[in-house]
Amino acid sequence: MLKKKSGYVIAILGATGAVGKETLEILEERKFPLSSLRLFASKRSAGVELSCQGRDWKVEELTPAASFHGVDIALVSATDTISKEYGQRLAAAGVIVIDDSGVFRMDSDVPLVVPEVNAAALRLLPRGIVSIPNCTTTPLVMALKPLLDTAGIKRVVVTTFQSVSGTGAAAMDELMTQTKDLLAFRDAKTEVYPYQIAFNLLPHIGSFGDNGDCSEEVKIARETRKILDAPELLVTATTVRVPVLRCHSEAVNVELYRPLKANDARAALAAMPGVLVYDDPNKKLYPMPLDATGKDEVYIGRVREDASVANGLNLWLVSDNLRKGAALNAVQIAECLVTR
Repeated sequence: MLKKKSGYVIAILGATGAVGKETLEILEERKFPLSSLRLFASKRSAGVELSCQGRDWKVEELTPAASFHGVDIALVSATDTISKEYGQRLAAAGVIVIDDSGVFRMDSDVPLVVPEVNAAALRLLPRGIVSIPNCTTTPLVMALKPLLDTAGIKRVVVTTFQSVSGTGAAAMDELMTQTKDLLAFRDAKTEVYPYQIAFNLLPHIGSFGDNGDCSEEVKIARETRKILDAPELLVTATTVRVPVLRCHSEAVNVELYRPLKANDARAALAAMPGVLVYDDPNKKLYPMPLDATGKDEVYIGRVREDASVANGLNLWLVSDNLRKGAALNAVQIAECLVTR
């Protein structure tokens, strides 16, 4: 575990990516106790300077020869290949690794953490690695946790509406370019996605398995069970890519073990740290990506009882996938570690 210090050396692998840049902003906003910052990215970004906490930090090229001497915590938000290559190497050198990829999430000796839900899992780090969940799983478990504690959960059915920023900067550029081209009556070119994303929906995220589920759908189910420590929980998901730049939305149907009125569900959700209940049908008040962009909270609305099943509940949630879905969650884990 970390030794108590006045400031810590933090390394960010993937510093010039969308999540890396968001991480720098969050470290500054939350006044994380930094003594130094090491930024790593590909060769084309080496030498670029990025600002954080009143200083400019030069980006270093990430190579096998890179030294991580003196680093306390490494925030890894790059590719699965980078996580595989550097995650265990950093941990073996005594660096605590907070990894954003799917490489270690389901390893039994690596905690999968959303601090508001299962911070206690950070007490033991046998491999020196902590995983953060998929950017759709994180807001989902934050909505499910208070309902689980209040009435118990038998089954979860979730449909996600995921923004293109979940794929990366190139996908955001593709959406913007396609939109401009189509509005100018030009053909849309596809590179990042198999089909046009502008003015379209793609019910396909990740790779297809033999049973027809996408890998993203499998991740959500497995990760939800692990984080909530509910191995028997029934979870099924359908994941959809939508032409939105930022923020993931989810339609969630929950079958509870005990009855729960909509107002009691709202109260339980409102008491959950990091959750903002944004729900007034009479005023057409409900969460939208425009509301949650750049915000830390998970916005929840459209809370209502489902008469089609015993003890059923419907809700709608929106979360900024680059913040709480990735960068913020990683920084919050680092904060927990330095506090302990």
